[in-house]
Amino acid sequence: RQWKKMAMIAFTIALGASLATAMLSVMMDVEDKINQELKAYGANITVVPKDTSIINDIYDVGDASTGGSYLNEDELGKIKTIFWAFNIVDYAPFVNVSASVDGSTEVTVVGSWFEHHMELPTGETLDTGMQNLRSWWEITEGSWLSEQNATEESSAMIGIALAEREGIHVGDHIHVQGPATEEDLTVVGIFDAGGDEDEQIYVSLDTAQALADLDGYVDSIEVSAITTPDNELARKAAQNPGSLTVSQYETWYCTAYVSSICYQIQEVISDSVASAVRQVAESEGAILEKTQLLMVLITILSLVGAALGICNLVTASVIERSNEIGLLKAIGAHDSAISGLVLCEIIITAIIGGAVGFGCGFGFAQIIGQTVFGSSITMRPMIIPIVAILVILVTLAGSIPAIRMTLRLRPAEVLHGR
Repeated sequence: RQWKKMAMIAFTIALGASLATAMLSVMMDVEDKINQELKAYGANITVVPKDTSIINDIYDVGDASTGGSYLNEDELGKIKTIFWAFNIVDYAPFVNVSASVDGSTEVTVVGSWFEHHMELPTGETLDTGMQNLRSWWEITEGSWLSEQNATEESSAMIGIALAEREGIHVGDHIHVQGPATEEDLTVVGIFDAGGDEDEQIYVSLDTAQALADLDGYVDSIEVSAITTPDNELARKAAQNPGSLTVSQYETWYCTAYVSSICYQIQEVISDSVASAVRQVAESEGAILEKTQLLMVLITILSLVGAALGICNLVTASVIERSNEIGLLKAIGAHDSAISGLVLCEIIITAIIGGAVGFGCGFGFAQIIGQTVFGSSITMRPMIIPIVAILVILVTLAGSIPAIRMTLRLRPAEVLHGR
C-alpha cells in the first residue's frame, strides 16, 4: 500500500546514484581529456642542446642562441620510441636564423615542420608539425605553409606586424639574406600569433637550414605530451633522479610525469636537455585538480541530498505504519526483526533505484563527454563497486533516524492512540 513512497525512495536513490556515476566516470577519465584539450595551447616540453641549457642557467635567459651547439635532425624519430611514446602527441624541430629582408630589415627567420609525415623507427607513422603545435594562430591572409608548396618552391609565412610594416602581401616575393646563403621566398600566408612571432618569418626546415648552413641540425625541439600532474615524488625526481630509491625510481619512470618524459627524451636525444614549460605544465595540473575537486564536491552533495530525502521518506513511512509496528511489538516481535523488515524493504528499493541510476548516470557522463570534450567517456569497471557501496551507505545513513524511531516506539502508547 506504500508503493508511492517506495517509488519516491527509489527515484531519490536513482537521482543520487546517477549524479555519482556521472561525476565519478568523468573524473576518472577527465585527466586525459583535459590534457588533450590543453594540447591545443602549445608544447609543454622544450628540448635544447646541453651547452645552450648551461648558458641559459648561467645568464638566466630564456632564449639564448645555441652558440654553435645543435641537435641532430636524424634523431628526431627516437622521441617516439621512449616508454611514454603514446603520450607524445606532437613535436617539431626549430632552426632560428638571423637574416635580412630585401637587404635592409633585420628579422628572425624560423624554420620548422608544418604538416610533416614521419616514418618512425618502430614502423609506425606520425603526422605532426606547426599546424598542430600552433593551432591558435589566426591566418589573416593566404594559408598555412605546407610540405607540398615548400617543396615546389621556396615559400614563407609572415607575421602580421612585419607584413604591415613592410607592406608585404600574399603572393609577394621577398629576398632573404642569411649567414650562409640567400633565398627568394614567395609569401603564401600572413598569420597573427599575438606575440613576438608576429615580427618573424616562418619557412620550411630545409630552407632555414640552408640559410644558416646547418644541414642535418636543429636548434631546438618543442614537444607536446599528455602528462600526469606533479606530486612530491615528481618534484623530487626533477631535482635529482639519483636521489630516488629503486622503488621510487621505478614508480616515477613508469608514470607520465612531465619530468619523467623529459628524462626519457634526454636518454634518446644526444647531448640534449629536455625541460618542462612550467607555465603550461603547472596550469594543466591546477586545472585538473580544480576540475576533479569540483566533481567530488558535486558527488558528495548529491549523495547528502539523497540521504536527506531517504531519511524524510522512510521516517514518514514509519510514522504511517506506527500502528502496525506497535501491534507487531505487542504480539512479541523483537526490535531486530522489525528493523530488519524496514531495512530489507529499503535495500530492495535501493538496489532497483541504484541500478536505474547507474544506467542513467553513465548516459549522463556520455553527454558531458561529448558536449565538453567532444569524445565519449570510458567506463571504468571499478566505478560499479564504488557506486554500489555509496548507494548502500547512503541508504543506511538515511534509514538510521527511522530505525531509531522504530526502536523507541512503545506499543501501549501507539495502540491507545497516544
